[in-house]
Formats: sequence, structure tokens, C-alpha cells
Amino acid sequence: MPVHEGLALYAAATEAGALGLPLLEVGTYCGRSAILLADAARAAGVAALTVDHHRGSEEQQPGWEYHDPSVVDPEVGLMDTLPTFRRTLRRAGLEDHVMALVGRSPQVAAVWGGPLGLVFIDGGHTDEHANADYEGWAPHVAGGGLLAIHDVFPDPADGGQAPYRIHQRALASGAFTEVSVTDSLRVLRRTGTGI
Repeated sequence: MPVHEGLALYAAATEAGALGLPLLEVGTYCGRSAILLADAARAAGVAALTVDHHRGSEEQQPGWEYHDPSVVDPEVGLMDTLPTFRRTLRRAGLEDHVMALVGRSPQVAAVWGGPLGLVFIDGGHTDEHANADYEGWAPHVAGGGLLAIHDVFPDPADGGQAPYRIHQRALASGAFTEVSVTDSLRVLRRTGTGI
């Protein structure tokens, strides 16, 4: 995430923190954006939650452009970004301000029961994963709360289209109104019901 997108995410998290509800991120990877949410949550006195299975998304697997062999667990031969994520939080002094929910997003969403001040979707970039993240978590965005979606590229030449399609779906639903655009980061406010 480029710095200016990170600053826009931090501003959204700070605003959403004023609702007094938890801030949630889908797609943690190694924790760069999680420290932004955690710092905003700490200042607001709310919880920051992250949801990730920590096995990497499709583009981070061996043979793909964003594969990082340093996060492969040599014992099982699979990616495991959880230790790196924990080190990131420790270095930032935010370990006590983040709850890591380790599991697949749809499974965690299915047992989550409360409203959220902010949901930041930055998980898998296939239609299957992006839609599951949206359908699982958007219903939990409280009235006036924010839905942030990363890697929204209207032009297919710039990037994958699944985040763009859930962004368009959110706008078409009438439940969300766009409040800011910073390159590939879109922030929407819940202004109606449904998804």
C-alpha cells in the first residue's frame, strides 16, 4: 500500500473510530495496514481486528509475481505470514491493540455477531474471494460506518477487477455512498440498509 493510500486509510479509521465500534481488516498479510488501523483504534479506545488465514492469497503463491519465499514455513512448505505479522505489531508497539482472527474470512464472518465502525477489504482478488469478503462483512458495517476497499482499478489494464466489481456492487446497492477516492483505495459510508 503506497503511503498516500495508507494515510487515507488512517484518516478513515480515525473517523470511524469515533463511532465507538471495532475496526476490522480483511486481508492482513504481514501487517502494514493493520498498524494504521491499530493506531487509530488505540486513539479512539476501540478494538482493531484483523482477519486472515495467513497462507497468502493467490498472487502470493509460489510461481506468482508477489511470492516471497521468506514467509514460507519450511516444516509444512506453505506460506505462513502470522509470525511476520506478529513481529510487525511488536515493532510498532501495537501488539496489545490488535486481535488477530486467524481463519478464512467467510468462516469468521459467519460467526461474527456485532456491528463494526469500519470494514477494510483487502483480501483475495478473485471474484469468489472478493464477493465472499463483501457478503460476509459489509452487513456488519454500522449506520454511518465506513467500508474501505483496496485495489479498486476501473481500468483492467491497471489491475484485477474483483475489488472494482464489489465497489460497484456496493454503490449500486444504495446502502453505501462513496466519500473518498485515493488512487486504488475507495472509502464508502453506510447510508442505507442492505448490501
